[in-house]
Formats: sequence, C-alpha cells, structure tokens
Amino acid sequence: MTVILGISAFYHDSAAALIVDGGIVAAAQEERFSRKKHDAGFPVQAVAYCLREAGLKAENLDYIVFYEKPLSRFDRLLETYLAFAPAGFRSFRHAMPVWLKEKLHLRRTLRRHLPGADQARLVFTDHHESHAASAFFPSPFERAAFLTLDGVGEWSTSTFGTGEGNRLGFLGQLRFPHSLGLLYSAFTYYCGFRVNSGEYKLMGLAPYGKPVFAETIFRKLIDLRPDGSFRLNMEYFNYCQGLTMTHEKFHRLFGGPPRTPESALEPRHMDLAASVQQVTEEIVLRMAREIHRRTGMDNLVMAGGVALNCVANGRLLREGPFENLWIQPAAGDAGGALGSALFVWHQLLDHPRTPGPRDTMQGGFLGPSFDRFAIEAFLAPLDAPHETFADEAGLLKRVAGLLADGKVVGWFQGHMEFGPRALGSRSILGDPRDPTLQSTMNQKIKFRESFRPFAPAVLKERAGEFFEMAPERESPYMLIVAPVREKHRRPPAPAIADDSDDLLGRIRQVRSSLPAVTHVDYSARVQTVDEAGNDRFYRLVKAFGELTGCPVLINTSFNIRGEPLVCTPEDAYRCFLATDMDVLVLDHFVLLKDQMKDKITQEERRRYLDSFEPD
Repeated sequence: MTVILGISAFYHDSAAALIVDGGIVAAAQEERFSRKKHDAGFPVQAVAYCLREAGLKAENLDYIVFYEKPLSRFDRLLETYLAFAPAGFRSFRHAMPVWLKEKLHLRRTLRRHLPGADQARLVFTDHHESHAASAFFPSPFERAAFLTLDGVGEWSTSTFGTGEGNRLGFLGQLRFPHSLGLLYSAFTYYCGFRVNSGEYKLMGLAPYGKPVFAETIFRKLIDLRPDGSFRLNMEYFNYCQGLTMTHEKFHRLFGGPPRTPESALEPRHMDLAASVQQVTEEIVLRMAREIHRRTGMDNLVMAGGVALNCVANGRLLREGPFENLWIQPAAGDAGGALGSALFVWHQLLDHPRTPGPRDTMQGGFLGPSFDRFAIEAFLAPLDAPHETFADEAGLLKRVAGLLADGKVVGWFQGHMEFGPRALGSRSILGDPRDPTLQSTMNQKIKFRESFRPFAPAVLKERAGEFFEMAPERESPYMLIVAPVREKHRRPPAPAIADDSDDLLGRIRQVRSSLPAVTHVDYSARVQTVDEAGNDRFYRLVKAFGELTGCPVLINTSFNIRGEPLVCTPEDAYRCFLATDMDVLVLDHFVLLKDQMKDKITQEERRRYLDSFEPD
C-alpha cells in the first residue's frame, strides 16, 4: 500500500488531499474546518480529516507532497523586487517576515505539523505541474491536451502540453509578470472587489455592461498575439512593486480612482467588467486554437484559477476547436494539493492509469460526511422541533412540496464538496420559476450583492430542453455557462432598457420561464445532475420535476457572504437560524423555521452575521 498526502498552503485556500494506491480517498479545504474564508494557514484540520477518512495515521504516510517549490517562488520574488528597486521596498518589507519565519523552512514546517511521519519522503512539485496533474490524471481521457491558467506560481502564469496514459509533457508557458489571472485580478481590484475571491463577482457583473473599454485594453495594456501569448504593459500595473494591483496611470486611463469596496456600482464598473471579460475570452480562445494546432488532440483539460471562469469555458466549448472539455472542479490552489499527490503517483512512481467513462473525482464529494445517527445525536440536546423520515421517498416528496410552495431549503447530506461550488451536498435550494427568489435569496439569506446570479441544477437527461447544450454534454461541476433556449425566453419589460442605470430594476426583470436562474444576458451557469454522480440530489430534482413539470432547482452554496461552505450539522444549523431560510434538511430530518422562533435571538443573529468578514 502506498499512501500519498498532497498539501497546498500559505498563499490562498490551503487544502489537503490523500490518495491510497492511486485512488482518491479524501480532499478538503482548511477553511471548511477553521471557518475562516480562504484560510491560507497550514491545513492541520484538513490533513487530520483525510487521515481519519482513510483510517490511517501520519506514520502510515509514504510521501508528503507540497504543491509548489518555495525556493523557486522566493527566487522570483527577490528578482522582481531587485528589478523594481527601490520602488518595491515597501512590498519587500511586507513579504519578508513570513518568508524568513516559515516559508523558507517548509521542510521543517511539514515535519512539525505531521509528527510521526518521519519516514515519509518529502516532495515539492512545480505549481503548474500540480495544476496540470489535477486536470489530466482524474479526467476520463486517455489522451488530452492541457491548459493551466492562474495568477502566478513560481515563474509560470500559464502552461500547456499533453497528457498521455500516465505521463505529462509540457510544451510551453507564459512567465511572470505577464499573466491573464493577474490582468483579471487588476480589474477585480479596480472595480472594488477583493483580489483572489472577487473575480467571480466581476464575471457576474460583466453582462450588465458593454465592452466599451476592450479596445483600450488591447491598445494600452496588452500586446496579444495570434497564438494567445501576450505581454502586459507594466507601466499600468503595480503588483510587482507595490501592495495594490493597479498604478495611477491605470486609474487615469479608466476615468478615476479604484471603486471603494461596498460603494455603489456605476455603469463604468459594469462596462469595465464586460470589457476585461471579453478580453479574457478572446485570449483563452486563441490559446486553445494554438494548443489544438500544436497537439492535434480532440480533448482539452484545464486547471488554475482562470479555469473557474465558466463564461469563458462556455464559449470555449461552443466555439473552440476541441471536441471535449474537462475542468478540474477544484481548479484553484486547493486542487494543487490533489494534483501534486497524483503527479507523484503517476509521473514520478510511474504507476499506470486506466481512465473510464467517468472522471475519478467521485462527483467532487470528497469531504466529511455525517450519517443519520451522528445528526440525530446532534439534534437530541437542542430540543429543536423536527420531522423524521424513515424512508427517502417520503423525505423527497416532503421537500419537493416545500420547494414548490416557494420555501427556501438548506440541504445538507452526504460528503461535502471539494472546490468552490456547492453541488447538492451543502446547498441552498429554491424554485427557479419564482421571479422574486433571486433578490430574496441574495439579500435576506446570502447577504450578498444583488446582481449576482444563481445556478440551475437540472436533470442531465433534460438539460437540453432548457439550455443550449448538446445531448452528450454535461456540466456536473457547474463550470460551464450556456444560453437559455429561445423557447423559454421572455422579452423584458419595456419600462427598463437593457442599458439602463437602474441595476436593481434590470435584475428583477423576468427574462425566461426560469427567471431566478436566468442572467441578464439570457445565460445560466448550468449544473447537470445524474444519478450516478449524486443519487439523492438527483432524485430530489426529479421529484420536484414530477410535481411541477420543471426538473430544475436553484442551487447555491450553503453559507452567507464571507463564510466558507458549511461543513458540519452545527454549521448548517447556525446558518439556518441566522438567515431567512425556511427549511433545513439534515439527512432524513426536516426542520421548519416557523417552528423555531424561540431558538435564536436577534442579538445572536447579528453576532453570527457579523462573525464573517465580507469577501
């Protein structure tokens, strides 16, 4: 038996993943246990969970793999600071203490946090090797091209190559400071969102604007070539030498200083979002065409933070040269923990790989689970009124009826998801036909920006009825945006034009028969659900479809703004009580809010909502 523990830590979204004889046993982000969003500390609790799930201890580990090479990253930092000296001194002074205290002594840190694993070999993979391995090795393809895109690892900001059997071959890269991820993050920062967590907000804002600044970006900020490679004009950026992303020259170019976080969004910000989104899509398409030309392969796999841009992914699938596309669901740094472990198993130890018709990610459900006995033990001392269902059919009929009655349901069952998306295990669900639910769920339950769209979870076999997706296409990880089919679209009320400054009014317009999941541009971030991937959730969506004729549910993550996805029954219960959620389903137990009025005070509610910093 060979046991390999992969770890990502210290930069963004720390995580641990465990594979045993090449099989993925467990994977989880540290934030889910610490309750600190994007926790970058050493993943102590995630490691403990992975070992516990496998029934192993640290002394059983054969390899401990870190997802990047810290000395190479440090080399890049020093070279960058020297190149921009003395302008970079402030950033240098800010970064050095943590490097000198911890990051340069990572071998010692790993040994300290894993007592008993003294005999385990330590391996450090390259950051983009970890991304590429996470994309190819779990995929269902024997052969595929790969593309990795993010901010920066050691020096690489993007790599591409091929995977065949159990081997990866790298063909090319882009190097720092020229980075698609950092370009997108610069606009994220400029539009008032937090870098490394607000990029998906910028993507959601983009359809409200027009790409009027795209030509300016191409003319002033980026020299883009036909093969998708590019160089950024660093006169406009500050991330090499400063503590912010953009330079004063950038601000003058786009009409003023960066937006203050939480302040009102202006049409200019919507247009900036639309512009950088269009530029991003063009770069990704050009890269994909060049990779296809170089490799001649039919399949493409992707990882890295930019691979979470599901709008670009949707265009790539519809307009790109590849027949098939598979994206690692934990595409960011967290997935690097898994990729690094798989890289050692296949690439370094040369173990064979036998892909099947499905990927090996187990639907992404690689985190902790709690059976009905554990949940019953949790509920017992709370004296919380609840309904208990002995059989699943009765439970699903009850929950489907509540959803059809307009109730918002917190749904907690099975293994927690690995990666940023809730896929039907730690989800908040609603009726997509209700035109009021998008605003209600954003403002009273998620406590987040009203413009942000929700995703539809749809039965895989019926996805093509509602969305422009070929019958053989699937999107189990909610990483593809597809247009709503014409027959389901509704023309918006003429009182509010599509270019109106009234953002809230535009949000509330009914644009389809599924208004709560249809974005302003008639698109939707689709999750296809099949019984093999998530059986109980599939049967719930099916039960709702049989009751209403609509085999689609709103599916959003079970948390509030600034809070990580809930992990335990206690996390779910507290979130349920503190928000305007109507129903909580914990395995076979159903709790109704109107029976829980005495379970939380307004002071407790405020304390809970204030305990998470807005992301």
